[in-house]
Formats: sequence, C-alpha cells, structure tokens
Amino acid sequence: MPARINRLYELAYNVWWSWHPEARALYSSLDPALWEQVSHNPVHFLSQLQPQTLERAAQDSEYLERYDSVIRDFDHYIHPQPSETWFSTTYPELTNKTIAYFSAEFGLHESLPIYSGGLGILSGDHCKEASDLGLPFVGVGFLYPQGYFTQQVNRSGIQEASYDKLHFSEVPAVPAIGPDGNEVVISVELPGRRIYAKVWKLMVGRVPLYLMDTDIQPNAPADRELSARLYGGDNEMRISQEIVLGIGGVRALRALGINPSAWHLNEGHAAFLSLERCRELVAAGLSFNEAREVIKTNSLFTTHTPVPAGNDAFSFDLIDKYFNTYWGQLGLSREQFLDIAREDKSWGPSFGMTVLALKLTGHHNGVSALHGDVSRKMWQFLWPGLDKSEVPIGSITNGIHTFSWIAPELNELYGRFLDPDWGKYVDDQAFWDSHIQNIPDRELWKAHHQRKLALAEYTTRRLQQQHLRLGEGDRQLAEFEGMLNPNALILGFARRFATYKRATLIFRNLDRLRRILNDPERPVQIVFAGKAHPADEPGKALIEYIYKMSRSEEFKGKIIFLENYDIDMARYLVSGTDVWLNNPIRPYEASGTSGQKAALNGQPNCSILDGWWAEGYNGKNGWAIGEERDYHDQEAQAEDDSNSLYQILENEIIPTFFEQDSNGVPHQWMSYMKEAIRTCAPQFSMRRMVKDYTNTYYVPEIRHNIQIEENHYEQERQLADWKERVSRAWSSLELYVDGRREGQLSLGESLDVHAWVRVNELDPNDLRVELVYGETQEEVAIPTHALPMQYVKSENDGSYRYDIQLKPDESGSIAYNIRVIPSHPSLTDKYEMGLIRWA
Repeated sequence: MPARINRLYELAYNVWWSWHPEARALYSSLDPALWEQVSHNPVHFLSQLQPQTLERAAQDSEYLERYDSVIRDFDHYIHPQPSETWFSTTYPELTNKTIAYFSAEFGLHESLPIYSGGLGILSGDHCKEASDLGLPFVGVGFLYPQGYFTQQVNRSGIQEASYDKLHFSEVPAVPAIGPDGNEVVISVELPGRRIYAKVWKLMVGRVPLYLMDTDIQPNAPADRELSARLYGGDNEMRISQEIVLGIGGVRALRALGINPSAWHLNEGHAAFLSLERCRELVAAGLSFNEAREVIKTNSLFTTHTPVPAGNDAFSFDLIDKYFNTYWGQLGLSREQFLDIAREDKSWGPSFGMTVLALKLTGHHNGVSALHGDVSRKMWQFLWPGLDKSEVPIGSITNGIHTFSWIAPELNELYGRFLDPDWGKYVDDQAFWDSHIQNIPDRELWKAHHQRKLALAEYTTRRLQQQHLRLGEGDRQLAEFEGMLNPNALILGFARRFATYKRATLIFRNLDRLRRILNDPERPVQIVFAGKAHPADEPGKALIEYIYKMSRSEEFKGKIIFLENYDIDMARYLVSGTDVWLNNPIRPYEASGTSGQKAALNGQPNCSILDGWWAEGYNGKNGWAIGEERDYHDQEAQAEDDSNSLYQILENEIIPTFFEQDSNGVPHQWMSYMKEAIRTCAPQFSMRRMVKDYTNTYYVPEIRHNIQIEENHYEQERQLADWKERVSRAWSSLELYVDGRREGQLSLGESLDVHAWVRVNELDPNDLRVELVYGETQEEVAIPTHALPMQYVKSENDGSYRYDIQLKPDESGSIAYNIRVIPSHPSLTDKYEMGLIRWA
C-alpha cells in the first residue's frame, strides 16, 4: 500500500487531480469526514490519513480497482504516444521546440491561491489545455508565499483582507533543477543591490510551470517580501516584481537550459522580458535595433485591459532609479531608452508597460472581437495616421478549460447521451449540433437540480461558518439552514468587485426588485460573491452595500453574499444557479469567462452585450441586457440597462422558468439550457482558443525563429538597417496627387488617379502607395478599401509616378485619399513602423 499512496501523492503534486472527477472521488472515499475538512488540498488530506485507514483501503478490492483505473488514466495521460496528442499529429516537426508563456498569476486550483481573478484563471486554463493538446509549453510566473488575500466580511459588511503564508510542503511544487543537477536560483539587479529568486517547478499535467520566489537567503527582509503577495504594495514594489517576472523569468529559463522558440506575454506585467532578450543579443554583438527585430519575430503580446488606468505605467524618475545601469547594456542613451515606451499621461510622460509590450513584440491581440476593436482605438496613437480598423492588434476570444469546470453530474450526463468519450469533441461544433437534442429534458433538469441541491448545501455551510466566526448564536445560525431554495429561480453574480462591473445595478429600482424577489408563487433569489482589491475603496463599498441588503429584513433569504470567492466556490456557482448575471459598463469587459463556465453547465446568461457575450448571444441561448451600443453618459446607460434587466426578468426569465409541466420540468427553459450548451461549449472552449493561438501565432513564430537561427540574424540585421534608412528619409518625403473628384460615382464609372512621390535615399521598392476609399456616411468617410497603386516610372525631377484606375463595385457617395507607407518583405505587419504620409 505505501507504493500506491506514493502514486496518489504524485497525482496530487501533478495538479492533474484538480479536474479529474474520478481522482477526486478516489480521495474522498478514503475518509469522507476528513475530506470534507481539507478537500481544498489533497496533499494535506493525504498527510492526515491514519495508518488504519490505509490498511482498510489495501484490503478493499473495489477501492483498489478504482485506484488502478485512475492511475492507469493518469499514466496514459502523462505519457501519451506521439500520435495521441493534437500538436504532435498536426505539427510533428515542431515537437522539440518550446513555447514560453509569462503571466503574473496562474489560477490552477483553490489550494494554490496565486491568482486574483479572471486573468489568473485564464492563465491556469491555458496551461491545462496546452497540456491536453500536447503543446511543447512552459509557464513562468511567481510563487507568492502569501498568495492573494483571504476575504472576510465583518458584521458591518466591511471586507477585511488577511494573508496566510503557504506551507510549501502542502503545495504541489518542487525545487526546479538545472542541467547541472543543482536547484535553480537566479538574480536581478535592483537599486544598490542584487536580489535572488528561487525557482520552483509545478507540473500542470504535462506542462511545467516555473514559479519564482524571493523569500530566500541572502535577500534582505524587505526583498524577501517582494514576491510575498499578488498585486500588493506601491509602484516601487510593482516595478520590482515586474523586473523579477520579466528579466528574472528569462534568466530562469536560461538557467534551466530552456531556449524558447516562441514567447507569449500574457498582459503587460512581463514586458521587461523583451528588454532582457534584447540585452542578451546586444551582449552577443548585435545592435539594439537589430536585437529588437530578432525578438519581435517570435513574440506575442495579449492585452486584457480596456481601461487606460488598468495598464501599468511608471514615472521616468522610477525608471531612472531602477534602470540607470541597464540601458547602457543595451547600447542606448537614457532618452533612447525612455522613448521605447514613452506614453503621455495627464501627470506627465511615463514609461508604459503596454506600450513597451506593443513596441517589442511582433504580434498583438485582444481577448474578444469587441475588445480587439477597443484596443485598436486605445492604442491607435502608436500608429499615427492609421484608421482604427488597420491598427495591428487582432483578437482571439477567451475560452475555458472544459474539464476544470464541468460539473460531475453534467459530465456523467454528457457521457450517457452525447458520447462516452464526448471530451474528444469539445471544440467540434457539428458534434454538439447533432447530439444536444439526445439529452431528454427530464434528465438535464434532474442533473441541474442536483447541482442546485449541492449549491444549497454549500451555501448553508459557508454562511454558518462565516457567522459562527462573527459570534452568532444557535438561533441565528439555524436561519441559514435551507436559506437557498433549490426550487427557486436562482440568479448568480460572482466576479471581481470593480466598479465598472456594476454589482449593484439590480438594486437601482428597489420597488421593482422587491416585487421580483417577494412573489411567494414564483420565488427568486440572488447569490453574490466576489472580492474587491484591498486598495479599492469604491469596490469594497459595493460589497458593504450588498451585504447589508442581504441582512435587511426585506431581503434576508432573498439576497445572499458568500465571502471569499475562489475556484472552489466558483464550481458550485456556475453549475448550481439558474441564470448567470453580468452587467458591466460596455465596453469595459474585455472578455469575461465566468458566463462561459455557466453555459457549459447548461446555464443561460443574462448579460450586457460586452466581451464574449457580444459574440455568444444568439437570441435563443440567453438574454441581452440593453442595447449593443456605447453611451457618453454612464448615468443614462445605467438607467437604460437597469430598466432592460427588470423587463427581461419580469416578462421573460421568470415566466419561462416557472412554466413547468406536471412533473415540474420547464420545457421552454430547457430549450434555453440546451442552446446555451450547444453554442457555447465548443465556441468558448479553451481547446478552440489554444488551437487558435497555436495556428495563428505560435507555429508561425516558431517557424520564423527557425529561419532566424539558420541565417544567423542576417535578415533581421538587414531589416534593422533598412528601417534606420527609412526613418532618416521619411521627414523629407513629399506626395502629390492628380485626379481628385468628390461625390457620387455611378455604377460602372471609373476614375483615373495619379500620384507622385519624391524622397531622398529611398526607391520604389521601399514604398507602398495606396488608394484608400470608402463610403461617406453622414459626412464621415469610412475607409474600407486599400488598393495598391502601380509604380509607372521615375520622372525627370526624380519623383516616382504611381497610377491606378478606381472602379468601385457599388455606386454611391465615396471619399478617397492616397497614402504612402514603408514596404519591405520582412515586415511582420505592413503598418508596424507607424510611418504614414497622406496626400
């Protein structure tokens, strides 16, 4: 039996158990009472088992059979055949390459609280799916000894933050070992000192995640606290953390003997890694401009923040303090270094981490189609002269790791009625289209009701724990028994309590809310959960308001607030409520993924058409709050959106939910549930998302990197020289146009346009001259077409002539203009230099 228990430890340390339902069942069967106490941490659970418990398990043939089955699955998963993973069959020639993924937080499981919210959950799910698909993938981040804070709400509704130090013996991480057989410790320079970080290795399935920890000797006490907490401290703490994450993260990979072929920066926190990669190349003999061209070819930056204030920026004084010995290693002056990421703020020029990331990566994307559009508008100033639609920031919409979030009852249901191995078809839309109706309404409703019962029991337990801590008596504690009614319509609202997410929107008209929640024939309840950043006083005020409403006589038992929202609680909420509510200020929700988790479990969304829901909503799989437009007045927006929310609840959601047959099955409601599953499960899966990243960015970057190594940077050296030549000459460029005409063009009518470009040092091969045209709507030109003009000849005065015949496919009022941009076959994007000259 000891050998078997060692294998259980290996499962736990691997983190694979966190989304394998049979593994969870295996643990809980050993000692159900103990499991109830410490189920958040299987490693701790195993350490608490009594020898007699293990002896009984060793004699239990049913347990041993289950154990062997789980271990076989585990071994097969960890050591697949080459033909058994998507990446190895799709890109077999690239399996020996490495993709490095940097993020400030990773949300893998509640037992490892090194995440604060959606960004971390996305990072964790990304690693899990990279493992499932067999990507040659490594993650890099921090192992925060105190993690993110534990939330406690006091009797007045005030959020209180506490920090509990992680016991590394109970964390599924081991010291990372370098090629020399020694534990890896790296160092970076901070003002007046050198700081050290130990590297830990945590296996996410097949994917290694390397986490740095500064709480080691010989660091000074203040530096040992540097990585103590996620998103803690002031700007000095933040810049120090980001130096360790970016610069230290690159050094950690080098010390581990890992040489990535593609680099992914998940948000701007890790942007300093691009500077470190440039420093390495400058030390090897390249100029900074040459090094920049090299690193851009195989690096991707994903932005998650549609609000300017959410993007880190540091004062020049702070940059002087922390980088005054660094820019010389890049061969740059102070001004040249500051110009790399210069961003003008209301309080003066700053060094923007998002600007740095955009300037030193070759590919950039937002996390939903709408967020991509918002990002192009936010960062348009970096490409002056370009229309917003042409700014080189794409989008890949976020998804979720299916088997981390599917409820056991739904997993079993899909296995019975869709396919025993339905997980193979997670991102196959045709599979869901053809199989979803195989699930009988009564069976889906039964499985969902089981999840509601589980949520009700969980809610009772959590409320009693909270109020026992607050000193409540037995009578008060008894009122939480059965407080959440599994036969009621339960709305779920759980997310970070930032003000733009408008947690209190539903309270805007209390009279209408009272009528909705106090109908004895059609009971409705709302469960809230979420944390506000400890420094976010307005966010904490929202929690206080909701908590007080939940304890008021008129809303007690109707409004429920659960403290300390984490992954464990999220599993109950996204599967045990009936409608997932989301009402941010559009367009400030970059993507959002909690609603995707709810939809996977058959829960319709009722949401603003923002983030992912702007793509996911089809009129049959949930409800859309408000209109798909932006407002200039947020008060008017809140009024319109709240009225829309009340109307949807009163006239659509509540009547549909309570229209049930004699067996209590709401068939029309089931059509919403099935449609939510059919449309959202494949489209918003992490499998689809990671495949998109791989096909669109990772593989092209890896292949480009192979070319770079083969030509020993020669192509990039030439490109850097060419860019310097273009930049010098651009100010002298002149553009003239002949053939202008305003107004209407009849169908079939054409227009001959001629342009002349005069510029020193450049020839026609260095230039792309384009005619840009589009319809005129309400006196505003909408540029929708960019046509290349044909170089004709060099004139006697040294100018270059270009011609084109404009013949639009449709008649109407059009506007057009001519522009010149630099052109080179090695450019990642034709607009990347940000140089453009309009006639």
